[in-house]
Amino acid sequence: MASFELIEPQSVEEALVALDSDDPAVRPMGGGTALMLMMKAQLFAPTRLVSLRGIGGGFSGFSLSGDGETFCIGAMTTFSELEQSVEIARHLPVITQTMKTLANVRVRNVATVGGNLAHGDPHLDLPPVWTTLGARVRIIGQSGERVIPVEELFVGYYETSLEPGELIAQVLVPVRPDWRSFYAKVTTRAEHDWPALGLAVSVLPEGERIADVSIVLSAAVDRPTRLVNAENVLRGSVLCDEVLTRAGEAAVAETDIETDNRGSSAYKKQLLRVHLGRAIRKVMGA
Repeated sequence: MASFELIEPQSVEEALVALDSDDPAVRPMGGGTALMLMMKAQLFAPTRLVSLRGIGGGFSGFSLSGDGETFCIGAMTTFSELEQSVEIARHLPVITQTMKTLANVRVRNVATVGGNLAHGDPHLDLPPVWTTLGARVRIIGQSGERVIPVEELFVGYYETSLEPGELIAQVLVPVRPDWRSFYAKVTTRAEHDWPALGLAVSVLPEGERIADVSIVLSAAVDRPTRLVNAENVLRGSVLCDEVLTRAGEAAVAETDIETDNRGSSAYKKQLLRVHLGRAIRKVMGA
Protein backbone atom coordinates (compact mmCIF):
# COMPACT_ATOMS: atom_id res chain seq x y z
CA MET A 1 0.00 0.00 0.00
CA ALA A 2 1.43 3.39 -1.00
CA SER A 3 1.99 6.02 1.68
CA PHE A 4 -0.54 8.84 2.12
CA GLU A 5 -1.23 11.81 4.37
CA LEU A 6 -3.78 11.41 7.17
CA ILE A 7 -5.35 14.60 8.53
CA GLU A 8 -7.60 14.66 11.60
CA PRO A 9 -9.32 18.05 11.73
CA GLN A 10 -11.16 19.16 14.85
CA SER A 11 -13.79 21.30 13.14
CA VAL A 12 -15.93 21.33 10.01
CA GLU A 13 -14.04 24.37 8.76
CA GLU A 14 -10.68 22.60 9.07
CA ALA A 15 -12.06 19.55 7.28
CA LEU A 16 -13.34 21.59 4.35
CA VAL A 17 -9.98 23.36 4.00
CA ALA A 18 -8.16 20.01 4.02
CA LEU A 19 -10.50 18.69 1.30
CA ASP A 20 -10.12 21.78 -0.89
CA SER A 21 -8.04 20.15 -3.60
CA ASP A 22 -8.31 19.29 -7.27
CA ASP A 23 -6.68 15.93 -6.55
CA PRO A 24 -9.33 13.14 -6.84
CA ALA A 25 -7.17 11.03 -4.50
CA VAL A 26 -7.98 13.40 -1.60
CA ARG A 27 -10.98 11.93 0.20
CA PRO A 28 -12.91 12.33 3.45
CA MET A 29 -13.12 9.27 5.71
CA GLY A 30 -15.94 8.35 8.06
CA GLY A 31 -15.77 4.85 9.48
CA GLY A 32 -13.47 3.76 6.65
CA THR A 33 -14.91 0.24 6.35
CA ALA A 34 -15.42 0.35 2.57
CA LEU A 35 -12.49 2.67 1.91
CA MET A 36 -9.99 0.36 3.59
CA LEU A 37 -11.21 -2.60 1.53
CA MET A 38 -10.78 -0.62 -1.67
CA MET A 39 -7.26 0.40 -0.64
CA LYS A 40 -6.29 -3.16 0.25
CA ALA A 41 -7.58 -4.37 -3.11
CA GLN A 42 -5.56 -1.56 -4.76
CA LEU A 43 -8.70 -0.11 -6.30
CA PHE A 44 -8.01 3.25 -4.67
CA ALA A 45 -4.69 4.85 -3.70
CA PRO A 46 -5.24 8.04 -1.67
CA THR A 47 -2.78 10.88 -1.43
CA ARG A 48 -4.64 12.37 1.53
CA LEU A 49 -7.39 11.08 3.81
CA VAL A 50 -9.31 13.52 5.97
CA SER A 51 -10.77 11.76 9.00
CA LEU A 52 -14.08 13.23 10.19
CA ARG A 53 -14.03 11.59 13.62
CA GLY A 54 -12.96 14.70 15.51
CA ILE A 55 -15.38 17.25 14.10
CA GLY A 56 -18.56 18.44 15.77
CA GLY A 57 -21.27 20.64 14.34
CA GLY A 58 -24.02 18.04 14.52
CA PHE A 59 -22.01 15.44 12.62
CA SER A 60 -22.48 12.85 15.37
CA GLY A 61 -25.57 11.60 17.17
CA PHE A 62 -29.20 12.18 16.34
CA SER A 63 -32.21 13.92 17.77
CA LEU A 64 -35.87 14.56 17.12
CA SER A 65 -36.64 18.08 15.95
CA GLY A 66 -38.50 20.42 18.28
CA ASP A 67 -41.75 19.96 16.39
CA GLY A 68 -41.32 16.17 16.51
CA GLU A 69 -41.59 15.89 12.72
CA THR A 70 -37.99 15.11 11.69
CA PHE A 71 -35.12 12.94 12.90
CA CYS A 72 -31.81 14.75 12.39
CA ILE A 73 -29.08 12.11 12.14
CA GLY A 74 -25.43 13.18 12.07
CA ALA A 75 -23.31 11.77 9.26
CA MET A 76 -20.76 10.31 11.71
CA THR A 77 -23.43 8.38 13.65
CA THR A 78 -22.54 4.69 13.59
CA PHE A 79 -24.92 1.94 12.58
CA SER A 80 -24.69 0.44 16.05
CA GLU A 81 -25.91 3.70 17.58
CA LEU A 82 -28.97 3.57 15.34
CA GLU A 83 -29.47 -0.14 16.01
CA GLN A 84 -29.44 0.29 19.78
CA SER A 85 -31.58 3.44 19.97
CA VAL A 86 -34.96 3.18 21.64
CA GLU A 87 -36.07 6.38 19.87
CA ILE A 88 -35.15 5.04 16.43
CA ALA A 89 -36.99 1.79 17.18
CA ARG A 90 -40.08 3.76 18.21
CA HIS A 91 -40.22 6.25 15.35
CA LEU A 92 -38.29 4.50 12.55
CA PRO A 93 -38.67 0.76 13.24
CA VAL A 94 -37.68 -0.20 9.68
CA ILE A 95 -34.15 1.05 10.45
CA THR A 96 -33.91 -1.27 13.45
CA GLN A 97 -35.27 -4.14 11.33
CA THR A 98 -32.77 -3.48 8.53
CA MET A 99 -29.81 -3.50 10.95
CA LYS A 100 -30.44 -7.13 11.91
CA THR A 101 -28.97 -8.39 8.62
CA LEU A 102 -26.69 -5.47 7.72
CA ALA A 103 -23.10 -6.79 7.50
CA ASN A 104 -21.98 -7.84 10.99
CA VAL A 105 -21.56 -6.28 14.42
CA ARG A 106 -17.91 -5.39 13.77
CA VAL A 107 -18.88 -3.36 10.71
CA ARG A 108 -21.91 -1.79 12.40
CA ASN A 109 -19.72 -0.60 15.28
CA VAL A 110 -17.56 1.42 12.87
CA ALA A 111 -19.51 2.21 9.69
CA THR A 112 -21.19 5.62 9.59
CA VAL A 113 -24.43 6.90 8.11
CA GLY A 114 -22.77 9.56 5.95
CA GLY A 115 -19.93 7.40 4.71
CA ASN A 116 -22.36 4.66 3.72
CA LEU A 117 -24.32 7.09 1.56
CA ALA A 118 -21.28 8.80 0.06
CA HIS A 119 -19.81 5.46 -1.01
CA GLY A 120 -22.51 5.11 -3.68
CA ASP A 121 -22.55 1.29 -3.72
CA PRO A 122 -25.95 0.15 -5.07
CA HIS A 123 -25.80 -3.08 -3.02
CA LEU A 124 -25.98 -1.31 0.36
CA ASP A 125 -29.04 -1.86 2.55
CA LEU A 126 -29.78 1.57 4.00
CA PRO A 127 -29.91 3.85 0.93
CA PRO A 128 -33.17 2.35 -0.43
CA VAL A 129 -34.66 2.52 3.06
CA TRP A 130 -33.75 6.21 3.49
CA THR A 131 -35.21 6.88 0.04
CA THR A 132 -38.54 5.20 0.67
CA LEU A 133 -38.81 7.06 4.00
CA GLY A 134 -38.56 10.36 2.13
CA ALA A 135 -35.25 11.30 3.78
CA ARG A 136 -33.07 14.20 2.68
CA VAL A 137 -29.35 14.85 3.09
CA ARG A 138 -27.77 18.12 4.21
CA ILE A 139 -24.56 18.66 2.26
CA ILE A 140 -21.92 21.27 3.10
CA GLY A 141 -18.95 22.63 1.19
CA GLN A 142 -16.78 25.70 0.83
CA SER A 143 -19.51 27.41 -1.18
CA GLY A 144 -22.26 26.80 1.38
CA GLU A 145 -24.81 24.08 2.01
CA ARG A 146 -27.68 22.43 0.20
CA VAL A 147 -30.38 19.93 1.08
CA ILE A 148 -31.50 17.31 -1.44
CA PRO A 149 -33.64 14.14 -1.35
CA VAL A 150 -31.57 11.00 -0.81
CA GLU A 151 -32.73 9.66 -4.17
CA GLU A 152 -31.00 12.61 -5.91
CA LEU A 153 -27.67 11.71 -4.30
CA PHE A 154 -27.15 8.62 -6.47
CA VAL A 155 -26.40 9.06 -10.17
CA GLY A 156 -24.84 5.71 -11.15
CA TYR A 157 -22.75 2.74 -10.10
CA TYR A 158 -20.52 4.04 -7.27
CA GLU A 159 -21.36 7.58 -8.42
CA THR A 160 -23.01 10.34 -6.41
CA SER A 161 -23.92 13.97 -7.01
CA LEU A 162 -21.46 15.13 -4.33
CA GLU A 163 -19.05 17.74 -5.65
CA PRO A 164 -15.33 17.53 -4.82
CA GLY A 165 -14.77 18.81 -1.28
CA GLU A 166 -18.42 18.43 -0.23
CA LEU A 167 -19.47 16.49 2.86
CA ILE A 168 -22.72 14.90 3.93
CA ALA A 169 -23.47 16.53 7.28
CA GLN A 170 -26.86 15.08 8.25
CA VAL A 171 -29.66 12.82 7.14
CA LEU A 172 -33.09 14.36 7.77
CA VAL A 173 -35.84 11.77 8.07
CA PRO A 174 -39.52 12.77 8.33
CA VAL A 175 -41.49 11.09 11.10
CA ARG A 176 -44.64 9.67 9.52
CA PRO A 177 -46.49 7.71 12.20
CA ASP A 178 -49.32 6.64 9.87
CA TRP A 179 -46.94 5.04 7.36
CA ARG A 180 -45.62 1.48 7.61
CA SER A 181 -42.29 0.43 6.13
CA PHE A 182 -40.38 -2.79 5.45
CA TYR A 183 -37.06 -3.75 3.87
CA ALA A 184 -36.77 -7.08 2.06
CA LYS A 185 -33.17 -8.22 1.71
CA VAL A 186 -32.97 -11.15 -0.68
CA THR A 187 -29.63 -12.98 -0.63
CA THR A 188 -28.39 -16.13 -2.33
CA ARG A 189 -25.90 -16.78 0.47
CA ALA A 190 -25.78 -15.86 4.18
CA GLU A 191 -28.38 -13.31 5.31
CA HIS A 192 -25.74 -10.68 6.12
CA ASP A 193 -24.11 -10.96 2.66
CA TRP A 194 -24.62 -8.57 -0.26
CA PRO A 195 -28.20 -8.85 -1.52
CA ALA A 196 -29.12 -10.11 -4.95
CA LEU A 197 -32.07 -7.78 -4.58
CA GLY A 198 -33.05 -5.18 -2.00
CA LEU A 199 -36.59 -3.83 -1.82
CA ALA A 200 -37.78 -1.07 0.50
CA VAL A 201 -41.48 -0.25 0.70
CA SER A 202 -43.47 2.35 2.63
CA VAL A 203 -47.25 2.36 2.61
CA LEU A 204 -49.91 4.69 3.96
CA PRO A 205 -52.79 2.27 4.61
CA GLU A 206 -56.44 3.24 4.74
CA GLY A 207 -58.21 0.10 5.84
CA GLU A 208 -57.60 -2.42 3.04
CA ARG A 209 -56.86 0.39 0.59
CA ILE A 210 -53.35 1.63 -0.20
CA ALA A 211 -53.74 5.39 0.09
CA ASP A 212 -50.12 6.10 -0.83
CA VAL A 213 -46.96 4.08 -1.40
CA SER A 214 -43.22 4.39 -2.05
CA ILE A 215 -41.16 1.50 -3.48
CA VAL A 216 -37.38 1.52 -3.98
CA LEU A 217 -35.35 -1.23 -5.63
CA SER A 218 -31.60 -1.70 -5.01
CA ALA A 219 -28.76 -4.19 -5.61
CA ALA A 220 -30.24 -5.49 -8.88
CA VAL A 221 -29.84 -2.03 -10.46
CA ASP A 222 -27.01 0.51 -10.65
CA ARG A 223 -28.51 2.82 -8.01
CA PRO A 224 -31.48 2.85 -5.60
CA THR A 225 -34.42 3.26 -7.98
CA ARG A 226 -38.02 4.34 -7.36
CA LEU A 227 -40.50 1.96 -9.00
CA VAL A 228 -42.91 4.67 -10.06
CA ASN A 229 -45.09 2.56 -12.36
CA ALA A 230 -45.56 -0.11 -9.69
CA GLU A 231 -46.44 2.63 -7.20
CA ASN A 232 -49.09 3.97 -9.60
CA VAL A 233 -50.68 0.53 -9.88
CA LEU A 234 -50.89 0.19 -6.10
CA ARG A 235 -51.80 3.75 -5.12
CA GLY A 236 -55.50 4.00 -4.36
CA SER A 237 -56.08 0.26 -4.85
CA VAL A 238 -57.60 -2.27 -2.51
CA LEU A 239 -55.11 -5.01 -1.68
CA CYS A 240 -55.75 -8.19 -3.68
CA ASP A 241 -53.84 -10.80 -5.68
CA GLU A 242 -54.72 -9.22 -9.03
CA VAL A 243 -53.40 -5.80 -8.02
CA LEU A 244 -50.18 -7.27 -6.63
CA THR A 245 -49.62 -9.26 -9.83
CA ARG A 246 -50.06 -6.13 -11.95
CA ALA A 247 -47.71 -4.18 -9.66
CA GLY A 248 -45.08 -6.90 -9.94
CA GLU A 249 -45.26 -6.90 -13.73
CA ALA A 250 -45.07 -3.10 -13.81
CA ALA A 251 -41.99 -3.21 -11.56
CA VAL A 252 -40.23 -5.72 -13.81
CA ALA A 253 -41.11 -3.77 -16.96
CA GLU A 254 -39.74 -0.45 -15.69
CA THR A 255 -36.32 -1.71 -14.52
CA ASP A 256 -33.13 -2.71 -16.29
CA ILE A 257 -31.91 -5.69 -14.28
CA GLU A 258 -28.63 -7.25 -15.36
CA THR A 259 -27.12 -10.66 -14.76
CA ASP A 260 -24.24 -10.89 -12.27
CA ASN A 261 -22.70 -13.43 -9.89
CA ARG A 262 -25.76 -13.26 -7.65
CA GLY A 263 -28.20 -14.38 -10.31
CA SER A 264 -29.47 -13.99 -13.83
CA SER A 265 -31.69 -11.15 -14.94
CA ALA A 266 -34.66 -13.52 -15.28
CA TYR A 267 -34.09 -14.89 -11.76
CA LYS A 268 -33.94 -11.42 -10.22
CA LYS A 269 -37.06 -10.33 -12.06
CA GLN A 270 -38.91 -13.25 -10.54
CA LEU A 271 -37.51 -12.32 -7.12
CA LEU A 272 -38.86 -8.81 -7.64
CA ARG A 273 -42.34 -10.07 -8.54
CA VAL A 274 -42.49 -12.38 -5.52
CA HIS A 275 -40.94 -10.15 -2.88
CA LEU A 276 -42.82 -7.02 -3.89
CA GLY A 277 -46.09 -8.83 -3.24
CA ARG A 278 -44.81 -10.22 0.05
CA ALA A 279 -43.51 -6.83 1.21
CA ILE A 280 -46.78 -5.06 0.44
CA ARG A 281 -48.75 -7.73 2.27
CA LYS A 282 -46.35 -7.44 5.20
CA VAL A 283 -46.81 -3.69 5.65
CA MET A 284 -50.57 -3.95 5.09
CA GLY A 285 -50.83 -6.65 7.75
CA ALA A 286 -52.40 -9.08 5.28
